[in-house]
Amino acid sequence: MTNRTSAQSGQSTLRPDRTRPRISAAFATSLETPEHVRIAEQLGYERAWLYDTPQQSPDVWMCLALAAERTSSIGLGPGVLVPTLRHPMVNASATAALERLAPGRVAVGFGTGYTGRLAMGQPKPIPWSYMGRYITTFQALLRGETVEWEGGCLRMMHPAGSGPSAPPTIPVYISAIGPKGVEVARSLTDNLLAVGGVPAGAERFENVSVLVFGSVLDDGEPLDSDRLRTAAGPALAQTFHLSFEFGGDVAVRALPGGPQWLDSIRGVPDRERHLAVHAGHLIAMNDADGAAWDAGAHTILEHVTLTGTAESVLDKVRALATQGATEVLYQPAGDIPRELERFAAAVGDAEN
Repeated sequence: MTNRTSAQSGQSTLRPDRTRPRISAAFATSLETPEHVRIAEQLGYERAWLYDTPQQSPDVWMCLALAAERTSSIGLGPGVLVPTLRHPMVNASATAALERLAPGRVAVGFGTGYTGRLAMGQPKPIPWSYMGRYITTFQALLRGETVEWEGGCLRMMHPAGSGPSAPPTIPVYISAIGPKGVEVARSLTDNLLAVGGVPAGAERFENVSVLVFGSVLDDGEPLDSDRLRTAAGPALAQTFHLSFEFGGDVAVRALPGGPQWLDSIRGVPDRERHLAVHAGHLIAMNDADGAAWDAGAHTILEHVTLTGTAESVLDKVRALATQGATEVLYQPAGDIPRELERFAAAVGDAEN
């Protein structure tokens, strides 16, 4: 976890060794995140990705700028931006400014939106056709080109002192899982970002970053410990949130604690139910998540997250590398400095 050259650029002149993934960190953005990024840098994490979830987090660009001031070598970037939240010029300008603050360390991720849309009552994820137009426009703006957006022409016109002296080359990562998303992503970039596992078609990309969650167990620690409830419970809760959004009641009832989770959620009026489902996203369990945990959901913790002994966590990271991951992004929760340190200690050998 010490070779930061590739992490800073997002790309390398040689194809990454798929048996030795880079180890990076991801953060559910908070006002404490800049300090957590500083700690991650000290521990040897290659890059820090910050979530763009305005319904529960401070502005991602603000926190990235603060992190840039506290660090000197760790890669930085939003992971991932949801295009419908900002005009492409806003993201292009912010990217250029961050590059000025942290030269050579910036990468940018884009995604179709999950909690960044659903928690605000928006329709299902953004169509890939819109994603393609948006990212193409974003990239052209960073190259200094004049582009058309929503019927008007625009170009980055930053005077001296307002941005880099030359258009920056910024690696773009696209979050995709299904075949259509992977196809669109491949047409725009060599960098893929996935959640939980390596999707089909990943071998076509130069860089494959996989976001993971969980916690390294203490010796003899039971899966229903209070510590795990805060450190790994928020990640476990995503199994229920995703199952509900894309599989409905039937999918949730099949999970341990599923009926209890549904009883809690169905008690919320339809108009506000999405708020109850996504409250605490990857930070803390909400009321429904807590009910599921107490009813036995913790029993699947090791199956739906990387949670396990240090040896087990290392084995799972190595397995991701074997499947094609070139970078593993670990998102801690609970006592974040502790989780960063324990994960780094467990998986340091994954790069050797």
